[in-house]
Amino acid sequence: MKPVFILNCGSTSVKYTLFDCETGCRRLTEGVIERITERFGNHHEVLQMLFTKLRASGRLLHPERLHAAVHRVVHGGERFTEPAVIDREVLAQIRRLIPLAPLHNPANVAGIEAMRNIAPQIRQIAVFDTAFHQTMPPEAYRYAIPQRCYTSEGIRRFGFHGISHHYLRDRAAAYLGIESKKANLITLHLGGGASAAAIKEGKSVDTSMGFTPLEGLVMGTRSGDLDPGIVTYWARDLGMEYSEIDTLLNHESGLAGLCGKSDMRDILAAVKEGDSSARFAFDLFCRRIRKYIGAYMVLLDRVDALVFSGGIGSNSAEVREAVCKGLERFGFCIDAGRNRRACDDVIQISSEKSASAILAIRTDEALQMAKEAMQYIT
Repeated sequence: MKPVFILNCGSTSVKYTLFDCETGCRRLTEGVIERITERFGNHHEVLQMLFTKLRASGRLLHPERLHAAVHRVVHGGERFTEPAVIDREVLAQIRRLIPLAPLHNPANVAGIEAMRNIAPQIRQIAVFDTAFHQTMPPEAYRYAIPQRCYTSEGIRRFGFHGISHHYLRDRAAAYLGIESKKANLITLHLGGGASAAAIKEGKSVDTSMGFTPLEGLVMGTRSGDLDPGIVTYWARDLGMEYSEIDTLLNHESGLAGLCGKSDMRDILAAVKEGDSSARFAFDLFCRRIRKYIGAYMVLLDRVDALVFSGGIGSNSAEVREAVCKGLERFGFCIDAGRNRRACDDVIQISSEKSASAILAIRTDEALQMAKEAMQYIT
């Protein structure tokens, strides 16, 4: 057995999956540990407890028996366009990117260091959420601000959720019976965080998230697209501190800011009860997605499939129906009966008269990370 441990370390939670990659990637166990700062104190204590649990279950004798530990790292900047074996220099680069992902990269580093302390001999590999989008052309990733802001300060669109969009590309192409490198897709990762990607001939050519994960679609607590003049107005004319603005935009906006609820399931329940603010939030959320679909259609010569995924995209027939409403004239025709089916892996929800396929796919970032890391494991 060649056990490979997939880790997604956040500031308050740790998601893990254990694969046997001796013959393919067979999932042995998975789980999530939440409220880690309250219950354990730090990532090292969490992982110590987790390995004790895995040994007791018989799924892993000792962490030193791992073939590799594979970490999701949210921000890889411009340097990392593919996974990397973690050494001192790679870890230093991940640390240097903390200002660009202050909510994520510190926790990613903490997980790497914890694994190094627990099992110093095993190989560790970083898979970057920004890497898939590094194929975007300059006209997609550059902002219309002075050149020095890019060359000296590194301000550009990076895009996120790349591990998921990469998986969706491969899974959709396999379902449609076409090569991944030839697939033209619009992929939608819709959850607490949400992003869209335009994939042309297998490569990401545009994506909705930008310099940070704040740009783009409306999200659970994040605003998405916003006139930057609003930020200067808040700071200059209302005297708000930048920390207040950051909290407002990242934690108090989005669906939560519009209706007081960040979970789409709660919003849909409120809509059924006649809550007008919930209905408004739902409509705005879906309208923004349709807006991006229209823009991405212009970038692609053809669209083989529109792909819904993420916690909302995979599970909410109501969101999929609302997003596709009015897109019939552009070749996207949803079948109401198919759309109501549960999505365990992949379902086609387009009707027979649809020019492009419409798919709902349950994303699997852990499996994608395992597959990407295999080429670096000896």
